[in-house]
Formats: sequence, structure tokens, C-alpha cells
Amino acid sequence: MNAAISPVKSNGKLHELESHLRQRIRGQDHVLPRVVSLLHRGELGLTKPGRPRGSFLFLGPTGVGKTELTLTFTSFLMSNALAFRFDMSEYQTQESLGLLLGGKLGERGTLGMVYDRSKIGTLLFDEIEKAHPRVLDVFLQILDAARVTLATGETLELSGFYIVFTSNIGSADLMNLQYSTPATMERHVLTRAQQSMRPELYARITEKLVFGRLTYDHQLEIAHLLLNQELAFLKSKGHELTPDATVLPFLVRRGFHPKLGARPMRDAVEKLVGDAVAIDLLTGGSGCGSLVVDETANALIIS
Repeated sequence: MNAAISPVKSNGKLHELESHLRQRIRGQDHVLPRVVSLLHRGELGLTKPGRPRGSFLFLGPTGVGKTELTLTFTSFLMSNALAFRFDMSEYQTQESLGLLLGGKLGERGTLGMVYDRSKIGTLLFDEIEKAHPRVLDVFLQILDAARVTLATGETLELSGFYIVFTSNIGSADLMNLQYSTPATMERHVLTRAQQSMRPELYARITEKLVFGRLTYDHQLEIAHLLLNQELAFLKSKGHELTPDATVLPFLVRRGFHPKLGARPMRDAVEKLVGDAVAIDLLTGGSGCGSLVVDETANALIIS
């Protein structure tokens, strides 16, 4: 059985996995069943021996949930601390191979440091298209045999990990295809990815999934989710707030970016709601009440 988790212990959570992901990832319902299917097999030990527990290529625009989905399923199945993220923009040169595996005898590199922390989890490689070809060779080894050798000579056994690659390949074309069917958009992006990536790497990834652009309604749902989380946090601190109907559209206007998607939304919600509470407290209030939009100040206030 591949690394890790006893089916007896994991069955209960596995039944709840898809509903948990649907509650937290909005606008990408078409990819979740395929993600869940692979995660079920990985958690139940049905992956081939000597392979990672599962591998994914998440394609699509920035800020639509690729990284968030990875962090969410890892946190639910294992622990928040077991998602290890590598920004491939930092691995664009041949020398960066030393950063990953150790540059000389005695150095363990970032992969070695991750392995020292845990023998299970998720390795998330963001923007895979930016990685140097020598770094891509390492990924071939990981996908083929779930093993990699460090500069120290030590071989790491990575069969306890899920491997996730993200990429923006083809995402710019989605705007021109916005009136096409989802199936047409998916075929186009997958074709672009297959043309752009090394064939041997593309072929070894188990699931290739295309994330769509977020509609306005999806943006509202994300803002609502983040707002509820922030309100619950503030309530735990003794500050009970009731937002009026204008708050969500205001948060979407302030938190959604045409190029970055919903990525800045969390920061916008925390800042705008937190500022409203802070200002109320500093002016003698209790930090409780109705949360409303002050259009003049372009801010949220407590009334």
C-alpha cells in the first residue's frame, strides 16, 4: 500500500471530501469530482507502488482557485502545514537546480528541508512553465519513481506526497473563448499545454484540469465566504457585526482584480472590515453593530 493512511481511519473523511471542497472552492464545480476521484484512490492506497499518491496539472487564469484547492484538500486530508509550495519563477536557471536539491555535497536543498519536516503531504509547484529544463528532469524522476537524489547523495522517497503543478498556459486565450462551451475551452487550453510542455512530463501527470474564469456571481460567493470567516473571527474577539446588502458588492469591487482574479479578495475583506472595527473602537464605540458602506470615504463603517 502506498505510504500513509489507513482506509479504516480515512473513510469517514473521504465521504465528506467533495462537499467540503464545494463549500470552499467556488466556480470550479466541473473539476472537483475528478480531483476527489484521484484523492480517494491516493488515500485508500490504490496508487501504483513507487509512484506519488497522485499528480495534478491545474491550468487556468490567476486567482481562480488552483492554489486554494490544493491548500484546501491538503488541510482537510492531512494538515495545513503539509502543503509545501515552490514558486517556479525562482527556478528558472540551471543553477537553481542546486537550490532545489542542494548545490554541493552536504547541502540538502529545499526538497531536502521539506522532507525533514514531513514524509507525507502535497508538493505544489506553481507556474511550472517557468522552470528550467534541468528542474523539469527532476519532476520526471518524481512522477516516474517517486524518488529523487539530493546533492548529499541521499535518495528521498516521495510516495507519500501528492504532486500539483499549476500553469497559466493558454489562460489568456480564455477571454476570446468566453462565449464558447466549457468543453471547447478545456480542449483549447489542454492543447496549448500539451504543445508547450515537454511531452514526457505532460504524459506522466495523472489529471490535467482546466479552471474557468470566475463569473460575477462566483465573485460574490467568494466574498460572502471570506466575509463570514472574518465576521466569525471578529465575533470570537467580542465584535458582533451585521452587514447590510451593499457590503458584498462593495467587497467585490475592492477585492477582485481583472488580472489577479479573487486572489486579493481575502486581504481586502480583512482590511476593510478590520478598519471599520478599529475606527469604531478608536472613536469610543464597541466595535459592534451594522456594517455599511460609506461611499464618500470608499470604506466600510459601523453604524
